[in-house]
Amino acid sequence: MTSSMRRSTDHQHTLLNTALSHAERGWHVFPLRPNDKRPAISAWESRATTDPDRIHRCWGTAPYGIGLATGPSRLVVVDLDQPKPDVIAPQEWQMPGVNWGLDVLAVIAERQNRELPVETYRVLTPSRGEHLYFTAPPGAELHNTAGKLGWLIDTRAHGGYVVAAGTAINDRHYEADDTAAAAPLPRWLHALLDSAPMPSPRLHTVVDVVARRSRYAAAALRGELDRVLDAPVGQRNHTLNASAFALGQLVAAGLIPEHLATDALTHAAQAAGLRPPEAAATIQSGLNAGALHPRAEIGHPA
Repeated sequence: MTSSMRRSTDHQHTLLNTALSHAERGWHVFPLRPNDKRPAISAWESRATTDPDRIHRCWGTAPYGIGLATGPSRLVVVDLDQPKPDVIAPQEWQMPGVNWGLDVLAVIAERQNRELPVETYRVLTPSRGEHLYFTAPPGAELHNTAGKLGWLIDTRAHGGYVVAAGTAINDRHYEADDTAAAAPLPRWLHALLDSAPMPSPRLHTVVDVVARRSRYAAAALRGELDRVLDAPVGQRNHTLNASAFALGQLVAAGLIPEHLATDALTHAAQAAGLRPPEAAATIQSGLNAGALHPRAEIGHPA
């Protein structure tokens, strides 16, 4: 066996053991494409597992990265990001000492008269961000959020996943900074996540305007905006395209003015953390494609 083959085998074995270690915590894992954040399987949330035999069979075939399905794992992961180079902080967060997601969370905790909740399992990301792992409250079914707690803060829960510690992408590792057990989600964070509104008042305004024309179209618009806002990392642009396609169908049917659909999707994409040039191209492409397949309001002829 050559040295490169031996390294590859050792790497695969390490990933297998790491996946098993996560599963021993009760965390449901699934394979990511090697050297990629994207799932290697369809229906990854329902197929994520803690079964050692299934994990052996999967990671015994290839050096898959490790995805962790937060919903089945009963986890809420707070994703604290670094700002992109070309992003300017919203006015609310233009204050001394607020430079990235952890700083924003510290301000939120201070406003709530609470301790910064960092005494838990923590993962450092290749982009110098951080994931804080918490166990979900009993009976709660929290979902993904993007920017709802504050600038540069997303959360992953039901319907979401994170790249687990031990995975490397382009030789950049996700590393566990604190291997303690995941702490219970603080009650004050739970309350904020439960009641968090859509991140931009402009989105409410657009939905209200559309509702005056058609309740059906307004409900469809709100649903697509929620999809964009709640899309997990690695699927945001794809979700934005799919939502733009769906709204393009309603635009073509005369149920939503195109400028309102574009406006709403642009604000949702910004709140979800997508870069403006990329988002604008995706929105226009999706709207154009959807316009070729008009969708009529339920109960009305096409």
